[in-house]
Amino acid sequence: MLSRSPAPPIFTVHFKRPLSYLTPALYQNQTTTITNAQKHDRSVLSSQLRNSGTIHESTHSAHSFYSQALKVSAKFGFLQQGKQLHSHIMKLGLCNKLSLQNQVLHVYVKCKAFDDMEKLFDEMRVRNIVTWNTLISGIINCGGNVTPYFRRMLLDNVRLDHITFNSLLRACVQADDIEVGRRLHSFILKVGFGLNCFVSSALVDLYGKCGFVEDARRVFDEVLCRDLVLWNVMVSCYALNCLGDGAIAVFNLMRLEGMKGDYFTFSSLVNSCGTLGSSKLGRQTHGLVIKQSFDLDVLVATSLVDMYAKNGNIDDARRVFDGMTAKNVVSWNTMVVGFGQNGDGREAVKLLRDMLQGSLCPDEVTLASILSSCGSLSISCETMQVHAYAIKNGVQAFLSIKNSLINAYSKCGSIAGALQCFGSVKEPDLVTWTSIIGAYAFHGLSKESIEVFEKMLSHGVRPDSIAFLEVLSACSHGGLVSEGLRYFNLMISDYHIMPDSEHYTCLTDLLGRVGLLVEAYDLLASMPIEPRSDTLGAFIGACKVHGSIGLAKWAAEKLLELEPSKHVNYALVSNVYASERCWFDVARLRKMMRDNCDHKVPGCSWIEIAGEIHTFVSSDRSHPQAVDMYAMLCTVFGLMEENNVSGHCNVLDKEMDECTLWLPG
Repeated sequence: MLSRSPAPPIFTVHFKRPLSYLTPALYQNQTTTITNAQKHDRSVLSSQLRNSGTIHESTHSAHSFYSQALKVSAKFGFLQQGKQLHSHIMKLGLCNKLSLQNQVLHVYVKCKAFDDMEKLFDEMRVRNIVTWNTLISGIINCGGNVTPYFRRMLLDNVRLDHITFNSLLRACVQADDIEVGRRLHSFILKVGFGLNCFVSSALVDLYGKCGFVEDARRVFDEVLCRDLVLWNVMVSCYALNCLGDGAIAVFNLMRLEGMKGDYFTFSSLVNSCGTLGSSKLGRQTHGLVIKQSFDLDVLVATSLVDMYAKNGNIDDARRVFDGMTAKNVVSWNTMVVGFGQNGDGREAVKLLRDMLQGSLCPDEVTLASILSSCGSLSISCETMQVHAYAIKNGVQAFLSIKNSLINAYSKCGSIAGALQCFGSVKEPDLVTWTSIIGAYAFHGLSKESIEVFEKMLSHGVRPDSIAFLEVLSACSHGGLVSEGLRYFNLMISDYHIMPDSEHYTCLTDLLGRVGLLVEAYDLLASMPIEPRSDTLGAFIGACKVHGSIGLAKWAAEKLLELEPSKHVNYALVSNVYASERCWFDVARLRKMMRDNCDHKVPGCSWIEIAGEIHTFVSSDRSHPQAVDMYAMLCTVFGLMEENNVSGHCNVLDKEMDECTLWLPG
């Protein structure tokens, strides 16, 4: 039955029923059906295949039918139906048609059937540039090594085209291999494709994604006739590397040359405004977007929401979001993340409820962002509800959600919940390990945090700067000086990670907690970078506890010079002087604070009880149970004074006097 085929069989096919025979008219009807039915499912296509068979009258009709059927299989990823079509083509003796063979190869590429793809390619007796390009694209999509096939192309004297080079450059981007990309660039110039817009766009994209913006611009400038894609890639290159000024400059040059942008142009441009943090420029760009009616595009509108959120204009972001005529999951996620980044986690949770009431379902990004907001607010009830939703909808297996759950439960005070989530992860990554190390440190379980860090190292996971920051924080909370110094040196010597200000803050706090103020001072004086406010604040706090007013004054001068307009800095230094009863210095600092700072927004604390959030500010009397709470505080302060818990009796006396004012009678 297969003897009619001039090529050896590639697959062994067993048919459950005899194949029926078709007339040329029936082939034409089936071709029309496949062409018009772009919403095909597998059952429809399989039905067409069951009705196909051997034809003698019209090879052209058969070729047209199989060509259309293969297009449908490739578009929708119907691998099994593609294999059936391949078998039918062989039985009909059409396997010598190169166009059909290329289409079959394209089906295997789209379905990522790497073995079938290679087998078919090796058994093809005739190949053209389309065959080679299809194979190379498939190997790249499957994550394979394309180098041997590229060498075979050169040995077979295959004439390369722009699609070949585009695929090869895309492979370099995926592998983040700039050296191979540079060699390929030299070869492109040698064979005369250096001025091709299509290839140049791929080169600009390669250099931009690898961080070589100057090389990308050099390629861009060498092209004389630029199309819109090349302009867009150049704008995106600057935006991707957080060079908003460059993106704006390219856009202005683009307009001078009479080129009108599209939705991709304005999306990259808006992202650049968010990177620059320029609200004024962002509003101007928004006006241009509206003028050219690109605000109706989902991608551009979502970029506007992200831009306003990054610039801190969360109300404008919400206004753009509410005005969108169409929203997708990315739009909702952008708004949720925007609320979380601006410290408005409650609105993020409300937005999730609105999303659930609509037709869109949250994805793993949405839930991870919501869990981050729940952790920041320490609201355990909502955290458990989101966890339950993730389990119910089968998305709890995503590692991003597991990591967010560990952080959320930890910040809500449930170390048991964090441990349970960590235990359910089969293959924890670096973020997972770092999350549980930080959870232990957050709860003051320093030894457990160090044990998990050592376990992570034993599993061959290489720590990054954040992992070392968490373990240093654990050592600081536990007063483990020798362990903290060892990890600090290990980070520099063994892992070649240069410490930043946060690492120095942890180490300063560690030394200060145990009274090693001279060592902490030496560390601050020898830092290769200027100490930040949190580092100096940790040192001043340690000086206050251990009564070193001289070192505190030295750090206070630097702190107030660094951030002269922050209330918290004056309050911190003032408390140091107050603890030593230096009332003249206290008055001087209070006057400086009034002169240099705007109105102080009072800090607040909150606690969740039975799903209800209770918020308090300093000397707050607005709570319905304020009298009972102040009575309890008075009792606690009395017990502290009797047991000499704190050496700062003047502070206790002041608090007790304030509490007594609110007791009955």
